[in-house]
Amino acid sequence: MKIIDAIATQAAEMTVLRRDIHAHPELCFKEVRTADVVAQKLTEWGIPIHRGLATTGVLGILKSGTSTRAIGLRADMDALPVQEVNTFSHASVHPGKMHACGHDGHTATLLAAAQYLAQHRDFDGTVYLIFQPAEEGGGGAREMIKEGLFDKFPMDAVFGMHNWPGAEVGQFAVSPGPVMASSNEFKITIHGKGGHAAMPHNALDPVPVACQLVQAFQTIISRNKKPIDAGVISVTMIHAGAATNVIPNSCELRGTVRTFSLEVLDLIERRMRQMAEHTCAAFELTCEFEFIRNYPPTINSVKEAEFARQVMISIVGEANVQAQEPTMGAEDFSFMLQAKPGCYSFISNGDGTHRDSGHGLGPCLLHNASYDFNDALIPLGATYWVRLAQAWLKA
Repeated sequence: MKIIDAIATQAAEMTVLRRDIHAHPELCFKEVRTADVVAQKLTEWGIPIHRGLATTGVLGILKSGTSTRAIGLRADMDALPVQEVNTFSHASVHPGKMHACGHDGHTATLLAAAQYLAQHRDFDGTVYLIFQPAEEGGGGAREMIKEGLFDKFPMDAVFGMHNWPGAEVGQFAVSPGPVMASSNEFKITIHGKGGHAAMPHNALDPVPVACQLVQAFQTIISRNKKPIDAGVISVTMIHAGAATNVIPNSCELRGTVRTFSLEVLDLIERRMRQMAEHTCAAFELTCEFEFIRNYPPTINSVKEAEFARQVMISIVGEANVQAQEPTMGAEDFSFMLQAKPGCYSFISNGDGTHRDSGHGLGPCLLHNASYDFNDALIPLGATYWVRLAQAWLKA
């Protein structure tokens, strides 16, 4: 691995910083302390900042040379509403809040790159350091864009990166096209007429209709969309009734839909609505159909993905840069990729053996209460950010 020496020298300092952020997790749009830490460090290194986008967002503005080219590098800052089970010294001090997805590490890694770039200024153009709030369900990227991120700070492309547990440290993964799915949720309330369970002919029972819909929705996946197009419909909640001898007035279905394209998403939403409304009508019932689109699919630009891959190869060698298998998880960096060319890539977090004694007995997986970011990734990830910015602004 060709890690930049100056970044490796500062790795211990950045590890302390990362662990401090881990110990003080903050949920979406409440990243006040974290944003203060980021702003303080950037200011300390002589980097002008802009604060307040999406409430707690921080933007560092690094300029060098005369080029008008600009690149955006993004890290997320928020934690999850998870009760940490780790007991090592940097475990969360806030009950019910935890950096269980590695955003503490993403923030520290981009700060390490910022420190190097500020000290050396060995690039020509502008590097925007985007510290984004509220990735975990709040749509912080969308809000930053709404509030003028790309209008006030025009950039040619934007790049993001996430740690990925399981693979060996020293590896990256990147692919063009869809790499993460859209995230959507639905709520269907079926209205019938309650009655005595022993006299169902006097009622309009919503429960069997709900059961039919659960099964029918799977035919959208198997019979309506093309078999080569990915899509998932999962009914995850069914709520009805309060007594064994009473047919309820209504039944509620809730769940999630995931796709890699907006065309498939449009198809699924349309067919789900038709099935719900017409099935209910066939049984003399009615329904309310709600479909909420949270995050669109994360789709990498072909050119930018290949550019990122070549930078990774220059650092770790071609054998250690894998094709990223798309995942049905979602990521709000997708909003940035809808607005700008760019690429979302992955850096391997290892198998969990890096964790300090006192870690939980669970696996080191994302959104797991035993997870911890691997600090060995900080100098490697920071080197990637620096080399990416240098190469992009030079191209």
